[in-house]
Amino acid sequence: MRKCGMLLPVSSLPSKYGIGAFSKEAYEWIDLLKKAGQHYWQILPLGPTGYGDSPYQSFSSFAGNPYFIDLEELVREDLITASQCNLLDFGEDVSAVSYEKIYENRYPLLKQAYLTWKGKGNSAEAFSETLSEETVWYCFFMALKDHFQGKCWIHWEEDIRLKKEGAVEHYKKLLADDMGFYIFLQIKFWEQWKKLKAYAGEQGIRIIGDLPIYVAFDSADAWGHPELFQFDEKGYPEAVAGCPPDAFSATGQLWGNPLYRWDYHKETGYEWWMKRLEYSFCLYDTVRVDHFRGFDEYYRVPAGREDAMVGTWEKGPGIQLFTRLKERFGDLDIIAEDLGFLTPSVMDLLSETGFPGMKVLEFAFDANGESIYLPHNYSKNCVVYTGTHDNQTLRSWYEDLSEVDRNFSRRYLNNYNTPGDEIHWDFIRLALASVANLAVIPVQDYLGTGRNGRINEPSTLGSNWKWRLKPGEITEDLVLKCRELALLYGRK
Repeated sequence: MRKCGMLLPVSSLPSKYGIGAFSKEAYEWIDLLKKAGQHYWQILPLGPTGYGDSPYQSFSSFAGNPYFIDLEELVREDLITASQCNLLDFGEDVSAVSYEKIYENRYPLLKQAYLTWKGKGNSAEAFSETLSEETVWYCFFMALKDHFQGKCWIHWEEDIRLKKEGAVEHYKKLLADDMGFYIFLQIKFWEQWKKLKAYAGEQGIRIIGDLPIYVAFDSADAWGHPELFQFDEKGYPEAVAGCPPDAFSATGQLWGNPLYRWDYHKETGYEWWMKRLEYSFCLYDTVRVDHFRGFDEYYRVPAGREDAMVGTWEKGPGIQLFTRLKERFGDLDIIAEDLGFLTPSVMDLLSETGFPGMKVLEFAFDANGESIYLPHNYSKNCVVYTGTHDNQTLRSWYEDLSEVDRNFSRRYLNNYNTPGDEIHWDFIRLALASVANLAVIPVQDYLGTGRNGRINEPSTLGSNWKWRLKPGEITEDLVLKCRELALLYGRK
């Protein structure tokens, strides 16, 4: 059945306190999606973020980001006061997140909420039973990070870094209250997210979430389970993840994430992946699996390299992992992020799984006319995007097209007379009119936002993950136009 949706990170929602959250604005956004004739809300990973603020470099695969906890709900619960919230500086630019100010001001406020909560007779230890073992382990990890002044776990004292006998028990006792604070944050995250997700379901809106293929090195996953990764006996990576040189990067992309010991995962029946998928489907209705090609073959860069120019392609788990997942969970509602250079074996793996892949219109308009991303090459079993969180907005992409490629797009769309400030609508129509079962459009493209609307520019630091939707920016006329197009192209 033909459906459509919008892409908007939770962090990009309007809200009163500096970053999008599970606040009343999130409920209003769901109402807006319904009114606009949409069926899906696609978001980015919800995990807690660290240096660089990337949701793809989380402190845990099994925890939620405290930034998304609605402060106004904590006020209603009498855990903090509105005046306490209003006294703090979360940044004055409503169109961008100031992560430094959020970090400096939100955590002390959340700590005050925890102390009040505890003062009312609540016990973090008792409530921890409602969380998964991996989530509680993350809370211990964060308490340890605070104890060691935020250092990466590889620089902690050796006894706890290597989890020597007695060390875990010693530090759990020493840091019990600090650990309780993080347990409290996870309890509030889950209470609020489950309520918001349930509301979305009641309105007929399904949540598409994102599962990064890799975990961060500085994470509870890597420290807690070194046997899962290509580490030496001291916990240092033998090799890391990346992407080889291509047309977009002459030196490749050095991601630096730990690589999996796939032979070990196979021996355990991929049990860690079973837990990870189970957790993801508690969070989301549909899961977009990031970097799908890495399950077929992954790029291995020797540790210590400053770029990704030297590396080797190694075999991933292939269909075995997905067969095991299907045996455990049945048919899974998964979208495969199959972008980039696709080998025949990757395409065979996608075909074997039956998962829909992704088509991105910004990749389509090469003047040679041979791109697989041109809509006349689609099958129904795919998801079409104008662009993703890693791409330019439609408007800035079109402005940067070479003249020969822009002319090709004009011939393809027959839109020689479309004004420049309206050009995004032609590509949105093209996506919605395609045979793809699902069309997902970033909100910035519906708004015709320029360069300042980009969410992320891969391999850069400092300006990413900041863009926010301003209050009232989506007008009633825009909502009605979105609904009209959804109905026009049969995405009911």
